[in-house]
Amino acid sequence: MNIALYLERIAQLYPNRAALFLGTDPIADYAQFDGDARRVAAWLRDQGIQSGDRVALFMKNDPDYLVLEYAIWYLGAVIVPINAKLHSKEAAWIVEHSGAKLTFVSAVLAKDLDAVTGDSAARRVVVDGVGFAGAIPAEPMDIVARSGDDLAWLFYTSGTTGRPKGVMITHRMLRTMALCYVTDADHVTEQDAALYAAPLSHGAGIYNIMHVMVGARHVFPKSGGFHEAEIFELASHHGSVHMFAAPTMVKRMTDVAKATGTTGQGLRTIVYAGGPMYMADILEAVTHFGDIFVQIYGQGECPMGITALSRHDVSDRSHPRWKERLQSVGRAQSAVEVRIGDAKGAPLECGEIGEIMVRGDTVMPGYWTDPEASAKTLVNGWLMTGDMGAMDQDGYVTMHDRSKDMIISGGSNIYPREVEEILLLHPSIDEVSVVGRPHPEWGEIVVACVVLVPGAILDVQTLDAHCLDHIARFKRPKDYVAVDALPKNNYGKVLKTELRKLV
Repeated sequence: MNIALYLERIAQLYPNRAALFLGTDPIADYAQFDGDARRVAAWLRDQGIQSGDRVALFMKNDPDYLVLEYAIWYLGAVIVPINAKLHSKEAAWIVEHSGAKLTFVSAVLAKDLDAVTGDSAARRVVVDGVGFAGAIPAEPMDIVARSGDDLAWLFYTSGTTGRPKGVMITHRMLRTMALCYVTDADHVTEQDAALYAAPLSHGAGIYNIMHVMVGARHVFPKSGGFHEAEIFELASHHGSVHMFAAPTMVKRMTDVAKATGTTGQGLRTIVYAGGPMYMADILEAVTHFGDIFVQIYGQGECPMGITALSRHDVSDRSHPRWKERLQSVGRAQSAVEVRIGDAKGAPLECGEIGEIMVRGDTVMPGYWTDPEASAKTLVNGWLMTGDMGAMDQDGYVTMHDRSKDMIISGGSNIYPREVEEILLLHPSIDEVSVVGRPHPEWGEIVVACVVLVPGAILDVQTLDAHCLDHIARFKRPKDYVAVDALPKNNYGKVLKTELRKLV
């Protein structure tokens, strides 16, 4: 079934129920939400977009984002969400690689995108101001049927080889993810409000589905992003608020709330994921805000759908092993199998550390136009996550390390190879290796260990400017360390473990 049927059904049943808010201002009820999506879908059809075509969204968070999502699905087309924090060159590459036939872009991002895409501007639509979708002049169209195996969401990860990979996410995967959420993570009712402070290009963008299913409210901060004071004000106003947050966001909310005497009134559920949550931080958050936290573990390749740690487990202090459970990422969600495997994928005994493996209906069918990478990641029906962990006798999975060298900073994934390739373009750099350094606020920060060409000096400002001309700001190194040589093994491979000790 087409995932957009959930909106159609709720609009039929509760047409006058409030649906979309910008801050505290109501923007649309479910009848208008549904009608606007149908009109945009018809307009897209008139522009030559067909079922299965890709349509990119390079946008900041606002109510039109959600309307455009459902419009694309109503037509049977595929959403290509692009993180608004990416550099325009990175966004342009994703548009080209995905074969997107049209791109919706926020006005504040359009100029930079125009500068790097040139003649393709004819296939771009600038979204300027809330209410854009409702102003589309077209007659509403009926929903296009889709099968569970049809693509719905083409999500681009950060690439370990310097280029991202397109994860193919189907209608069945999204439906299963939503049903697992209400089974394993949190019960959702029509009284709830989903607050979108995290980028809609990622997990927050598909976490709307379970709220649409029951006709809950959808609230977009007027700032378009994450600001602690604004979140507390909106939670107090709307009440029964759910939000998705990276661990660093949770820490910042706790710090601000304690400093200002804010209780977090109106916050019902905060789902955290996307990076390591330090024990001290979650203990402090639960002590201050109470029993409102749920943890999810997933990947783009299995969106939000591997394990879940319930609010009871996050808040419980009575179980003999409550600390171990709190340090885990929870137990397997209902629609998947999770096991720990050795280097060949064979299952390991309880407590042994190996690679976390998962299979089930939330696992991707593969990467877009990349059968080689797909074959390496999907082995005998199992998704090889690249994350190392162990499972205890009760099924709780604890992550111990990442087999890949990914850095998670502020909830965003950063792959060292991508940064290294950009730095190697600079004439002063002979060799470079990028690693993560633990940071109390961001989880990790990017540190570049560089070997300079003879006679060159380490000019941090110049290297910063060079990085900002090629990659997103959040990916650039926050520190540079000049070394005479990179430590390597007998095969010439850089020993990043030694560099992590150094930095």
